[in-house]
Amino acid sequence: MSSERRFNEQEIAAIFSQAAEAQETAHRHLADSQGLTLAELQQIGREAGITPAFIARAAATVSPSAPAPPSPTYFGLPVGVTRSIELPGPFSDADWDRLVVDLRDTFLATGTVQRDGAIRQWSNGNLHALVEPTETGHRLRFSTRKGNAAPALLNGFGALAMGVVLMLLVILAGDFNADPEVVIMATLFGLLGLGIIGLSAYRLPRWVKERGEQMEAIATRVTQRATAVQEERLPLPNTAPHLDLD
Repeated sequence: MSSERRFNEQEIAAIFSQAAEAQETAHRHLADSQGLTLAELQQIGREAGITPAFIARAAATVSPSAPAPPSPTYFGLPVGVTRSIELPGPFSDADWDRLVVDLRDTFLATGTVQRDGAIRQWSNGNLHALVEPTETGHRLRFSTRKGNAAPALLNGFGALAMGVVLMLLVILAGDFNADPEVVIMATLFGLLGLGIIGLSAYRLPRWVKERGEQMEAIATRVTQRATAVQEERLPLPNTAPHLDLD
């Protein structure tokens, strides 16, 4: 005989009544605002018997990032990375200390810590991590730039341009045998420029991908810690079935 619980008529009526009410509430909110805030989602979940902390965790996995500004580019190639992540709930000094340790371990750099009121920042050269308060919690921003990328690309395009100019001069002269040194120099400048540009085009996307993955990994750990703290502070819902004895 199956040990699965069976609900009686009154319990079935109560279950469907609560579920229908929660669904109607969600539809009403969506019709009014074309979306729901985290607090509204938690309220609906609470009415359905779902712990608000689990709603916050699920919301963090669905939409952990705020719209980020476009990453900087140079001559069409990416030379920087930016990320922006919304964090649920408060962000204490202990949370900040753990974030700094995580940043140092991930990027293998001590960096420097600065604080301006409620805004906290960790920096190491062109790499920055910033925590700032928002209306609903805090926002974690990352930004970094490849310091030597722009000068390298500038040198590469400069060398390529020099090679093209010298080759044009030879072509206009109409005699490639008149000054072979100019032809050789033009070829070397062109190859040097193409080599620098090609190497940058190969390395920069790999660097951008690596930095982006590091930032997202840190953001995931911070979000998990924040939601875990919320779970500890919130009581578990009363899961006992409601029986109408009337």
